[in-house]
Amino acid sequence: MASYYATTSKWSAKEDKEFERALATFGEHTPNRWEKVAAAIGGGKTVADVRLHYQLLLDDINSIESGLVPFPNYRTHPAPPPPPPLLF
Repeated sequence: MASYYATTSKWSAKEDKEFERALATFGEHTPNRWEKVAAAIGGGKTVADVRLHYQLLLDDINSIESGLVPFPNYRTHPAPPPPPPLLF
């Protein structure tokens, strides 16, 4: 989802995954949490980059939970028919 915040750095899929892992590892009461998260991600991410990325995540979650983001219309494929019964 696009956000109205301008970000100074791009995030790769790998960095996003490391971000998620670091958030799970370093809970909100961890001393120096954002420094530890930035270090765990690597790639030159700063504390400011990490805090902005986290705020964008919270904004996206709030938009989803408040119904501002429509649920995707996924195409569903019908299940294949069952195989015919075996006749012995």
